[in-house]
Amino acid sequence: MKFQVDRDALAEALAWVARALPTRPVVPVLSGLRLEAADGLTLSCFDYEVSATARIDAEVAEPGTVIVPGRLLAEITRSLPALAVEFSTDDDVVNVICGSAEFALFTLPADEYPALPAAPPLAGAVDGGLLAAAISQVGPAASRDDTLPMLTGVCLDIDGDTLTLAATDRYRMAVRAVPWHPVHSSLRAAALVPARTLADAARAMVPGAPAEIAFDTGPEPGPGGPRGGDAEPRPAEGMISFTMGGRRLTTRLIGGEFIRYRSRFPAEFGGRAEVPGALFTDAVRRVSLVADRASPVRLRFSPGSVLIEAQTEGRARAVETVRAEFRGSEPVIAFNPHYLLDGLTAALVPAPSGPAAEDAAGAGDEAGDGAADHPEAAAPGLVSIEFTSPAKPALITRVPAAGGADGPPDQAPDFRYLVVPLRAVARP
Repeated sequence: MKFQVDRDALAEALAWVARALPTRPVVPVLSGLRLEAADGLTLSCFDYEVSATARIDAEVAEPGTVIVPGRLLAEITRSLPALAVEFSTDDDVVNVICGSAEFALFTLPADEYPALPAAPPLAGAVDGGLLAAAISQVGPAASRDDTLPMLTGVCLDIDGDTLTLAATDRYRMAVRAVPWHPVHSSLRAAALVPARTLADAARAMVPGAPAEIAFDTGPEPGPGGPRGGDAEPRPAEGMISFTMGGRRLTTRLIGGEFIRYRSRFPAEFGGRAEVPGALFTDAVRRVSLVADRASPVRLRFSPGSVLIEAQTEGRARAVETVRAEFRGSEPVIAFNPHYLLDGLTAALVPAPSGPAAEDAAGAGDEAGDGAADHPEAAAPGLVSIEFTSPAKPALITRVPAAGGADGPPDQAPDFRYLVVPLRAVARP
């Protein structure tokens, strides 16, 4: 095997594929990364649960396939100068040359490496920017507790031309709906995907470019069969894959049925506050600096403003006031600061730019540079906080702008974040 490849393209592809390598492989060969040089270069890995594949351009002089230590190759490539990288094999050694730097890597046994999983049947496609934004909004609400596997996933709920993502850790729940293009217009299905793997897939998604989702959705409904909200979707089993350009990520679905999340949202609330999203989020972030893990952030609403307060007994206290509009009889509520900030930040995630995203989300809601890192700075709209009492869940959404991406005010918002409040000691 002998080929030459651009260092930057190789480093980017390796970094993405290497994220799927197991940290503690059950057998040593699963720590390897497969290099296949033929019509270009294909990098892939598989540990029987997750597989990742990326294809990049390369000048191939001699085709071939080898298995090399994956993380080591990624670290080496990241440290190389910005020059062309040459690969060649000599028996069981892979030689890597870039400028004056030379490395020799011993290969792993190719006959012991598992075959990559076949792609499941295609379910549909969605704009990559829209799906990546939805994953960033919903993913933080998934649980990190592996003793409850069902809660560590994100449910992909398909209802015709709408794809809804939902996740919960029992203390908060995030739901986001996006338009998509199913293979069957009457498709009704659901898949429970590990949240971490879904976040890795989002790293390869690009606004304006399609992201294809493939899994076994079951038989297509007949003319007289249930459709849409008339029936609960059958939980999918087996594998699911996400294909974005020259990259594909495949993972095993989480077994079991996700909670019936739609019924968890109250039909009405006793009070509603509207706050400037960026200003309020920044204020909560500052005030929460003095809160420890058990300390809440307390909100006290009054005519035209909200007082944000947090403290750690015997150490520090912080307060800040932000303008707000409030209607309701219960003006005080408290939250876990981390959960509150997750909901506020997610509600302010801007619509991705790109032709397909503009058609779906409206051209007037584009973000500027750096929006992915600081969504609240790029989307300074109003955020709504609805609640009835300090003991019942509160709802955080973005207030729809007239003619904006969030739709008419009388429709359910595309993104909803339900969070359980904390009981806080009353203070004067």
